Parts: sequence; structure tokens; C-alpha cells
Amino acid sequence: MKSRSTLSSRSGEKILVKIHAVLDDAEEKQLANRLVKIWLTELRDLAYDVEDILDEFATEALRRKLMAGPPQPSMSKVPKNLIPGCFSIYNPRTVKNNVTMGKKIGEITRRLQEIAMQRSDLDLREGIEGQSTKRWRSSCSSSTCLPNEPQVYGREKDKRKMLELMLRESQSDDSNVQIIPIVGMGGVGKTTLARLVYNDESVVTHFDLKAWVFVSDEFDVMRITKSILESITFQPCDLKDWTLVQVRLYEALGGKKFLLVLDDVWNKNYGDWDALRSTFRGGAPGSKVILTTRNTNVALMTGTKGYHSLEIISEDDCWSVFAQHAFENKNISAYPILEIIGRKIVKKCGGLPLAARTLGGLLPTKTREDEWQAILNSAIWNLSDDESDILPVLRLSYYHLPSDLKRCFAYCGVFPKGYEFEEYELVLLWMAEGLIVPPQEKINMHMEDLGSEYFRELLSRSIFQVSVSNKSRFVMHDLINDLAQWVAGETCFRLEDELEGYQQSRVFKKARHSSYIHHNFDNIQKFTAFYEAKGLRTFLPLGYQGCWLTYNVMFDLLPKLNA
Repeated sequence: MKSRSTLSSRSGEKILVKIHAVLDDAEEKQLANRLVKIWLTELRDLAYDVEDILDEFATEALRRKLMAGPPQPSMSKVPKNLIPGCFSIYNPRTVKNNVTMGKKIGEITRRLQEIAMQRSDLDLREGIEGQSTKRWRSSCSSSTCLPNEPQVYGREKDKRKMLELMLRESQSDDSNVQIIPIVGMGGVGKTTLARLVYNDESVVTHFDLKAWVFVSDEFDVMRITKSILESITFQPCDLKDWTLVQVRLYEALGGKKFLLVLDDVWNKNYGDWDALRSTFRGGAPGSKVILTTRNTNVALMTGTKGYHSLEIISEDDCWSVFAQHAFENKNISAYPILEIIGRKIVKKCGGLPLAARTLGGLLPTKTREDEWQAILNSAIWNLSDDESDILPVLRLSYYHLPSDLKRCFAYCGVFPKGYEFEEYELVLLWMAEGLIVPPQEKINMHMEDLGSEYFRELLSRSIFQVSVSNKSRFVMHDLINDLAQWVAGETCFRLEDELEGYQQSRVFKKARHSSYIHHNFDNIQKFTAFYEAKGLRTFLPLGYQGCWLTYNVMFDLLPKLNA
């Protein structure tokens, strides 16, 4: 592996900041525009090539310094103005004696000019969120308190526990209201559980007032407060003054035991939460607020002493969800072959009810074996957003990551499904790839400590999960792994996927990170695909230690790569 060079030029740093600002806009718009995703792939590939050239400059400068005393004038400093425009870091004239380098710089300049023209066509701007992304975000299904499943499977214990909390007359320390967060990854059924509890007969008769508000990523205190008020009064609220709305809700809750569900909360700003919570204090003792979120830090921000962690459901329960939608009113026993295929599909769902429901929902009108096989053999990401609720739900998890965590998460696409890793192991890999860059306020912080912060943040967002078999190791859910692979695109590939024919259309020349499962004896034929990946940075063996590797890999393949 190769560490990324650090740009010392202040102007270069400013340029990179601008580039990342455009990249952030593109990261969002790619979710709604396929052309933007293609453009983003080209820009990322170009950025990797620029970094490779910077490394070549730095390596050559160091070599000359060590071998021949004072460096030649053209290499005495890191050359500037490599590329005109937004990548103006080095000047090609400073390396006019290096024909090969000059050709590379000329090619990068040409590619950059093409990408800059396309950027204008795609309306990509610095730090501005496009309307296409807003439409995509608004299309993510909002929740409702009304039941949308004829029967819910695998949540009996969770429901009993939540009902016990709902009906218990305990109080929080500073108010009459108890906050009960439900935390879990996207698609695991947090909203479904909240809905089960909300509509349970014992809960309906226990509370004087009930309200359900879908929050999502925009935590607008005024909007949320108005929505609560309208839900309990059944009247529109036209007030525009925040204080008057607060007072009106406080009075409406006055002396009444209420239940409020705040569904899909992302905001970790304590000030926003405290402003909203102040209106709850008018309620009677025993009032409850159920809050659903993917982020444990959001749950802890509410000041609660604990939260309900919602885990995946069993494979049998997952099958029940799938069959409920796939077979509808059909007799399952009349379709034995479809049942066999269906159970294989369910294994791909990995215990996520949303995945089982979505995939099952594609099949009620399909009764031919080949139609079911097509779903089994197709990666979930080949489905369109119109067919799958999974995509917007999980992509929203990615959208909410800070830009530095997005790069770290995308790198995880190199891991095969089910691979268990240690925190320190992954942090070292991030460090080796230059993915951990301390911000100015943490410039003196050890990279290992900052990498650990990154890791813990991804863990808190349900991106990583603690391994069931080993509590010191971690794993990604299969669909989260698919998301990482989708985000990484052509920059990551896993050799086992190539060997099994899952990714035969891949363009290896753009690959930068790769992994393979090593066995007792691996011959050179296994690694043929790597010869096309000239820009490879990560050549990661995974599996048991103490295996033999053919000398051709060490002395023939690796010297041809940038790893």
C-alpha cells in the first residue's frame, strides 16, 4: 500500500478545498442523476492519478537528494502549476526533461478540461445543494401511525418490552416526560415497532393524547412543534411566532398524559432538542416520547439513561415477511420450486424486514421459476428506486455522513460480505491510504486516536455492528456492504466476486483498492485480473495466516502495480 502525499502549497490546499466542495455537491446529486455518478467516477479517477504523479515527484526528489547531493533546480521544490485551472499545483515546464512525466501531465490536463466542461452542463456548484437531491430526499418514504402490514413477524419480545415501558408510571429526573429511543440500522423495523406500540389497545386507553410526527433529516423545531399541535388539536396552526406556538402547545398538553412519536430523528444539536422538549413539560406525569433513530449519539443527546436497541429478525421470521408479500393469497405448498428459490432470496435479506418486504413485493405477479431466479441472481443495487424502498433508506445513511467519513466508508467496500475486522486493523488501513486528515482544531491529535473517533462514529450510526461470534470484532450487514460497494464503484473490487462472475463488466484500470481470500496455495492464475489494475494501491489478503503465495505475485505482479 502507498500513503498519499501531502500537498505543501497553500494555493494547492485552497484548490483542493474547492474541489471537495464540488465533490460534496456531486456526492448528493449522484443519488438522483446517473450522469452525475458517471462524472463523479471520472473525477475521482483523475484525482487518484494526480496524487500518483505528486508521489512520483516527491519520490524522485527524495531519490536525487539521497543519491546526488543538492537536487537539480527543477526538483529542488515540489513543482507548482501541474495543471491549469482548478488543479494548478505544478508547472509541466519544470519537468520538461522527463518525457514520460510530461505525457502524463498533458493527458491529465486534457481530462481535467473535459471534466470542467461537463461540470457546467451538470450544474455542479461549490457547497450548494441541488434541487435534484432535494427531490430525492423528499421521495424517501415518510412514516405514518397507520398500520401498513397485515401481520408483523419477529417483534413480539420487542413489543412486550416497549409496552412495559409505556405503561410504567416512571418519570425522568427533570420533567414529567420519559424519553424512550429506539435505535437500529435502516430497514430493521424501528418505525414498525413504534407503530405496533402506538396502536396497541392498552396504549390507546392509557394516554389522554397521542401524536405522531415524521422528523427525518430536517430538524425544524417550528415545523415539528406545529405538527404536534395540529395532531392533538385536529386543527391547522397558522401562527408564525415561535413563542406563541410554544405556548399554545404547552397549554394543549397541560395536565394531560400524552404519547408522542418522533420518527426518524437525525439531528444531534442539543439546543434544538432542548427547545422542543421545553414544550413537553406541560404534560402530566407518565407522559412518554418514543424517538426512533439510527444514531446512538442522537439517543444519548436526549438525556435518557438508555435506549432500546433493535436487532435483525431471525431467518424464519424473515421468510414469513417475504412469503406474506411474495405469495399473497396463494398456497405456498403449490409452488415447491418457488419456495426453494424464495428461501435463498431470504438469505440475502440478512434479517432486515424491509429487504424481505421489498423483494417479496416484486414477486406476487410472477409465477415462473426464471423470474424468481432473476431476483435471486441480481444484486439488490440493480433494482431501481421505484422498485425498492431499501435503496433510499440505506442511501440516506450514506448521505448523512460527513465527507471524511464518506471516504472511509467507501473504502470498506473492499471487504467481502461477512468479513469480521478489528477496530485497530481498519484504522491502520485508513491511515495507510491517507484517509485520516486531522482538521485544524485537531492538528496535534494522534492519527490513531482520530481514526478511532471515525470508527466509533460509524459504529454509532449502525454502519458497523459488533460481531455475534466475537465481541472484539465488527462486521457490516450484507446490505450495508452492498452500499459501500455501490459508493466505491470502480475504485474497489474483491477478487472472489470476479472469480464467481459477479462483476465481469468491471473496468480494472480504475481500481485502486482490492482484496482476496488467500488459501493454502494460491497460484498466479488466480491473480490474472490484477494485471489490468495498474493504479492499484491496496492489495489486501484476507483469511487465515500462514498460507503460501506464489513467488510470481511478489516478483512479477506487485512491481507492476502502485501498491
